Amino acid sequence: MRHDLTSLRALYDQPFFDLIQQARETYRANWAENEVQLCTLLSIKTGGCSEDCSYCSQSAHYDTGLEKETLLPLPRILETAERARANGSTRFCMGAAWRGVTEHDAKFKSVLETVRAVSKLGMEVCVTLGMLTPEAARQLRAAGVTAYNHNLDTSPEYYPQIVTTHTFDDRLDTIRSVQAAGMSVCCGGIIGMGETETDRLKLLEVLCGFDPAPESVPINCLMPMEGTPLDGQPPVDIFQLVRLIATTRIALPKARVRLSAGRTRLSREGQALCFFAGANSIFYGDKLLTAANPGIDADHALLHELGLGITKPEPLVPA
Repeated sequence: MRHDLTSLRALYDQPFFDLIQQARETYRANWAENEVQLCTLLSIKTGGCSEDCSYCSQSAHYDTGLEKETLLPLPRILETAERARANGSTRFCMGAAWRGVTEHDAKFKSVLETVRAVSKLGMEVCVTLGMLTPEAARQLRAAGVTAYNHNLDTSPEYYPQIVTTHTFDDRLDTIRSVQAAGMSVCCGGIIGMGETETDRLKLLEVLCGFDPAPESVPINCLMPMEGTPLDGQPPVDIFQLVRLIATTRIALPKARVRLSAGRTRLSREGQALCFFAGANSIFYGDKLLTAANPGIDADHALLHELGLGITKPEPLVPA
């Protein structure tokens, strides 16, 4: 069933316990194991981005104190990827603070080399490099990228309040290129940027219209970064977050719903509710691009306390 705004609103507005019970039943009907996938995100090129995303400390438009860095060398990336795999991650995502890349960029050739090396470690390889041409998407897929992260952030209507240097349709064009190349789509949004609950459901409505459906949906809670226009925004209400996760689980039953940025602002009990409502993946490690993330030991302890298993990595690819 493809959900529109009306049906999503009907789900979201149910009594809280009815909603999360339905979400839990949907999860159990579609996921055999009661486990969580651990993903690690590494910024391979930090700062100096030309875009003006209001939430981002890496934008060159804002004075956030973040030092601009060049592309990380391959040995350092591989060391981080190997450590992530040893700590239980089955997906390694590499992010670069760029508007986008084309197949003609020298930096793109370096990324392709990195992808080929990381793909031999037996993890899913995800990248987020901004906007892509169709040919760049094809080359990434050939190099071994399994998923491309390209968040839509918020509703089409609210998007111009958050970003002005590109459009919502620009984001959709890249997603079309990714899907045409045969990569899976990792696409979600950020809540707590001043949008309404209806904006969040409108974003979900767009995601429900993807064909094929997104393989994973990251739900990020804003981490207000000093120096950005959204610094000082209050934390997201935990019940609104759980309602959104539950509605996403019901509407996109086969997607991994990723509890992403902002977990440092959630209690252990709040995170437990999110897992019960259908979240089955987290970004894992001490840092999420430039924002703090719960420590590895704290995450292991929480998952153990909840009786949740960890998705096992694939066997290593022989050299």
